[in-house]
Amino acid sequence: MSLSPAFLDELRARITLSGVIGRTVRLTRAGREFKACCPFHNEKSPSFTVNDEKGFYHCFGCGAHGDAIRWMTDQRGLAFMDAVKELAAEAGLDVPAPDPRAARAAERRDTLHDVMAAAQAWYRDCLASPEGDAARAYLATRGFDAHTVSRFGFGYAPEGRQALKAALSRFPEAMLVEAGLRIAVDDREPYDRFRGRLMLPIEDARGRVIAFGGRILAKDKTDAPKYLNSPDTPLFDKGRTLYNLHRAAPAARQSGRLIVVEGYMDVIALAAAGITECVAPLGTALTETQIELLWRQVETPILCFDGDAAGQRAAMRAVTRALPLLRPAHSLRIVRLPEGLDPDDLLKARGATALEKLLGEAKSLVDMLWEAERDAAPLVTPEDKAGLKARLLAHVEAIAQPDIASLYRRELLDRYSAFAFPRRENGQGRWQGENRWQGKGSPARPAPPNRENIGRLRRASQGGARDALSAAILAGLARWPGEIARHAEALARTPGLDPRFSVLLDCHDATDALESESLSTILARHGLERLEAAEYSGLRFGFLNPDAAPEQAVSDLAQAIELLVERPALEAALAEATTRFERELSDDAFAEQQRLLKRKLEFDSRLRQMATRQAVLPQ
Repeated sequence: MSLSPAFLDELRARITLSGVIGRTVRLTRAGREFKACCPFHNEKSPSFTVNDEKGFYHCFGCGAHGDAIRWMTDQRGLAFMDAVKELAAEAGLDVPAPDPRAARAAERRDTLHDVMAAAQAWYRDCLASPEGDAARAYLATRGFDAHTVSRFGFGYAPEGRQALKAALSRFPEAMLVEAGLRIAVDDREPYDRFRGRLMLPIEDARGRVIAFGGRILAKDKTDAPKYLNSPDTPLFDKGRTLYNLHRAAPAARQSGRLIVVEGYMDVIALAAAGITECVAPLGTALTETQIELLWRQVETPILCFDGDAAGQRAAMRAVTRALPLLRPAHSLRIVRLPEGLDPDDLLKARGATALEKLLGEAKSLVDMLWEAERDAAPLVTPEDKAGLKARLLAHVEAIAQPDIASLYRRELLDRYSAFAFPRRENGQGRWQGENRWQGKGSPARPAPPNRENIGRLRRASQGGARDALSAAILAGLARWPGEIARHAEALARTPGLDPRFSVLLDCHDATDALESESLSTILARHGLERLEAAEYSGLRFGFLNPDAAPEQAVSDLAQAIELLVERPALEAALAEATTRFERELSDDAFAEQQRLLKRKLEFDSRLRQMATRQAVLPQ
């Protein structure tokens, strides 16, 4: 019987691995994981870990590794189908009935594995033969020793168009074509795909050969691609495969990092230098599926692409694909290599120590976004600078996770403000008394506020619209009760909110839905004032309009809640800066206070724009 990968993935997703293992092994929580003494070998200190998020267990002592199904077969001794049936019953899933077509497809895949294994053995033999001289000479120029050549399975594909067919004559022609080893053209005889190339096997997560990559050796074939990979086949999907993952994953679990480079030759060069936790995509930009594969190994993999323009564009494409997928604690870091160098070049020129130093200085994803967009075009005119802000905010809009989107918006706008509105001083002057700035060659500038102006600054920092904003959002959540669950966590963490929010969140915990008309009764039952429209009459949010289009209304409500959540931290920081300036009357204190005051004014401007936006009505 053959089970589809989709069914097995759903089964694993519905099972809590620590719950399954915890029935027979005593687990102790250790941060985001569980630890225990390994049940597969005798040990006194725990080296066995269980990670529910990634769905696997691993022992750093004996190397035992697997998912819930593997646990049931290896530890409980069940047959594969018995393990699946027991877990499916626990998860409330029905095991699919036998599918003859799926069984035939699985049979074909097994046979294709045989074809690929035979091709790999033949390529390796050809490398060791006299016709592999050029390939062996090229490997020597790369500095790969015999151990590296053997470990990564290098081979050689001879020049002949029918050489592989003759060597693998026991397999039907159709099979060789389906495996991607031969090319069939309508009116011509099929021919070998790989000819005159250094060959490298591409393996799946179990270490089985599923495809090949070939590097051309003849320098006179300028019309042929330098690197050629197998096409997609029943075994191989290049967008779902990471080269060397089966070797890099165990090393990544030991080191806590996983490095992504552009090509398989970079992977091998780093491995030869002792950096073994490296993978590479296969001729395409990093895909969403590959990013998820990386996150199953470590929370923050490192992208280490080439230092040329193409390499940096590839890194930026990976960043933009990752933005919608971001979730708490999961991100990317990016290494910017010296211009014109790839990892292999850097290793040869400066050694592994230089590369390790760069890896240790990898930039965060938000740093990469800011620097890439800041440097993307000249920023001379106000229009140029406005374009930078628009590009930054477009990236923020791509982030689906609301808390992360809010934090990115705040961080990028802070950087933009500091860049677009720099302090205009040369740093050589000093404050004279309370009202005059005096400095060598410095232009005149407004005096900082003195103690008589502190009251005005405090009033500016207190946010007069907060009560009205809270009331409007309460009314909005009552009108759209399905949005309470989406924002409950962010609201619960926000200090100083109107106590009526607590009641609203409690109501959500108690029931699946909240009737808008019942909010006043619920508030009165808790001894709180009912919500009156007069409290927010000055704010005309789109989500308060009963005729607004639902999609636009809930989007406006989410943005208003983002402002409400952001405001307490901003106000607290501004009040603290004002107090510091009142106490010190120093240049630094004044600059910090002014920076935060400007952020407060920008915040109020965003609020005014939202509160006067016309609701979009359904068509």
